[in-house]
Amino acid sequence: MLYFPLVSSSLDNIRELTVELTGALRELVLPHLGRAEARTHAGTAVGGDVTFGIDEVAEEFLVEFLRERGADVAVYSEDQGLIEFGEPEYVLIVDPIDGTRPAAAGLECAMVSIAVAEMKDAPTMGDVIFGSLQEIKGGDRFTASRGGGVEITSLGGEPREVRLSPNTDLSRLFWTIGFRGRPARALTETLADLIDASSVDGAVFDLGSATYSITRILTGQLDAYIDIGPRMIDDVPAVKPLFEAVGKGAILNNSPHDLAAVGLICREGGAVFGDGRGNPLEDRLLLGSDHSFQMSCVASASEELNAKLIEAVDAGIRNLEAEFGKGG
Repeated sequence: MLYFPLVSSSLDNIRELTVELTGALRELVLPHLGRAEARTHAGTAVGGDVTFGIDEVAEEFLVEFLRERGADVAVYSEDQGLIEFGEPEYVLIVDPIDGTRPAAAGLECAMVSIAVAEMKDAPTMGDVIFGSLQEIKGGDRFTASRGGGVEITSLGGEPREVRLSPNTDLSRLFWTIGFRGRPARALTETLADLIDASSVDGAVFDLGSATYSITRILTGQLDAYIDIGPRMIDDVPAVKPLFEAVGKGAILNNSPHDLAAVGLICREGGAVFGDGRGNPLEDRLLLGSDHSFQMSCVASASEELNAKLIEAVDAGIRNLEAEFGKGG
């Protein structure tokens, strides 16, 4: 690939750089999908998750790309932390492969995710001003500027419409669940009633990628995404050791780099996006991956559906406490 220097770090140029980087990372990773070397373990990321061989390739390319472009920009990724180039006005929060495990298996549910925020002390989710996501296998791209709506295009550039599901019936719910690194018995105890209610007339999936799952709400394929690991720990501390056991000493839940871009895109597309209590995530710190930065997330196609989902989560947390005791 040829690189051309970025002559300005204006917001328009940073948006252009972000979209270009999103596409370049996709092109890099695409040939590695499903190959055996993609599944090798290359180390441990800052947040405690496994770094696979396919992650390592993408992370090395990311730094090289930005260095060659000569942009005054900072970049944060889970594996390398914060790196600054020049005197940055903006920071890119990058997950080169959101859905590493599906990507390593050659499945379609993996995306490149990049969010842009102004570079300042302690930026938050609410400071994200641009988001860019692209499917690694299918190539569809999702972009959004704060206050400017969302744009969805195919790999060939054809526009796609936002299609939000009208469903509000929990028995007919098509939804995804955040499962990696979460203790199975505790998680299913919390969401058992919702799983059972939707098991036949609806469907529940674990797709292995928060960004892919949440963008399916905008395509109308799914109604909701629920990942409540941090709320489970906050409300029922007795389950924290279970998370640590599954995570081999680390607590593995969604971090800002997982949700920063898709959160903005989700809201700009008219869907609902918040934490496991239904509250906004705008004040959550952006540049970090360990347990203190992790956040629960409930995203859905409408306010009415979201309210029902939060009620179901509230009831599930009570069941979890009854089963395991509050602890702490």
